[in-house]
Amino acid sequence: MSDQPYPLVVFDWDGTLIDSTAAIVYAIRAAAADLGLPVPAREVAAHVIGLGLHDAIRYAVPSIQPGQVPQYVQRYRYHYLKDDAALEAFDGIPDLLDTLAAAGARLAVATGKSRAGLDRALDQMGWRGRFLTTRCADEGLPKPDPWMLRDICEELEMTPSAAVMIGDTTHDLGMARSAGAAAVAVTYGAHPRDELVREPSLAIVDTVAELRAVLLRGIRAGA
Repeated sequence: MSDQPYPLVVFDWDGTLIDSTAAIVYAIRAAAADLGLPVPAREVAAHVIGLGLHDAIRYAVPSIQPGQVPQYVQRYRYHYLKDDAALEAFDGIPDLLDTLAAAGARLAVATGKSRAGLDRALDQMGWRGRFLTTRCADEGLPKPDPWMLRDICEELEMTPSAAVMIGDTTHDLGMARSAGAAAVAVTYGAHPRDELVREPSLAIVDTVAELRAVLLRGIRAGA
């Protein structure tokens, strides 16, 4: 683990900050069942979390016809939004965000959610003021393209090498690699460790407590 400082910490949302993996997997599978399409395995549904919605659909339900996509999206949103308001942050995440901000880190979000979805989630969590800026998959090129990270850095007048991306999928880590940013992987979200090791990262952590230790060590090293 490097002791490089992290002046900019960019978080993925689902599966990294918010315990939503199971809800997304259920919605992906239930929408396929509603349309009479082959229901993807849970592992396949989990793998697409973090991608843009249409990329995720093509991977999870490859037999879907173009004309079925709007109805699939409607059914996915129906199933996901039923319990959306009940989703919570992982234990320790609110305190971690407060601690990082107090330590001088700049915080941002890069997510596969839509802008409408992220804005709704930020309001539900009461987190509107926690992040300096956010980027969503429907505002530009989705993960693993580096656009989100590079655009965040451009807005904040920072170089990608000053950023660390925190994510639970290879899509997050691949975005960081392509952008020239560091990354830390968490195993408590969508992708298992044996997938996360395929992309470079400063550390792979199993808990929020371990993530906290890694990030604070990096910030203090740069103080």
